[in-house]
Amino acid sequence: MSGAFQSGQSGPVILLGCGRLGSAILEGWLATGAVDAKDLIILTPSEKPAAETARAKGARINPDSAVLAEARTLVLAVKPAVWREALTPLLAHLHPDLVAVSVMAGVEAAGIEALSARPVARVMPTTAVAQAKGVAALWSNAPEARERARSLFGAIADVVDLEAEALMDAATAVAGSAPAFIYAFTQALARQGEARGLSAQAALRLASGALRSAGAGADTGASLDDLIGRIASPGGTTRAGLEAMAEDGGLDRAAEAAVKAAMDRAAQLNG
Repeated sequence: MSGAFQSGQSGPVILLGCGRLGSAILEGWLATGAVDAKDLIILTPSEKPAAETARAKGARINPDSAVLAEARTLVLAVKPAVWREALTPLLAHLHPDLVAVSVMAGVEAAGIEALSARPVARVMPTTAVAQAKGVAALWSNAPEARERARSLFGAIADVVDLEAEALMDAATAVAGSAPAFIYAFTQALARQGEARGLSAQAALRLASGALRSAGAGADTGASLDDLIGRIASPGGTTRAGLEAMAEDGGLDRAAEAAVKAAMDRAAQLNG
């Protein structure tokens, strides 16, 4: 992860949208100092706790439109279905040299570039950016936009460059959506523990603790094969469970179904 965003060189940052992902990004910036609150202009139609925290630290919330011209970076974090109606009223007030960074799933850069007449970078971060432990896929065909996006997210995520925008939907499914898939599997494990006699509370605590343990292992930088091998000894209980999940390709089929469904939905959002 890299250092803080250099606001002195590129002016304030406009954050358009402060929903779940926008709030997570904002929380990460504030926690790490990656973007100083005084360098933030936050546009949100409703009161959000993260925005109010930023306001208390000096951020400007829904200021007069004349202020927008100060910014050189716009982070688009609204719902994909409403991005055009959210962005269009701002265009007349934005600086000509502004760079747009989109964190919207399924919305191609070309559409944003056509409407805004400005360079665009696409970033797909996980919500763990709130704890500066996220991962974020990055693509742009504009070097300035790519580096601006990297400077915004480098302190709160492991930024992974993509060779082509066509890979963004796959990255969204494999990273952006995947934490929910993993949480859902953890819930399923807890239900199985309860079905075999554990109390609901004990099963949930044990499964959630296992999830934290897995995350701690991943943070070591060891390969996934190595991490699996440290737990699953030949002929042991863990190996038996892994073999059961993999039987007849069941594990790969479940992952394929989840990734495909997420990618198909991203394609629908762009359409």
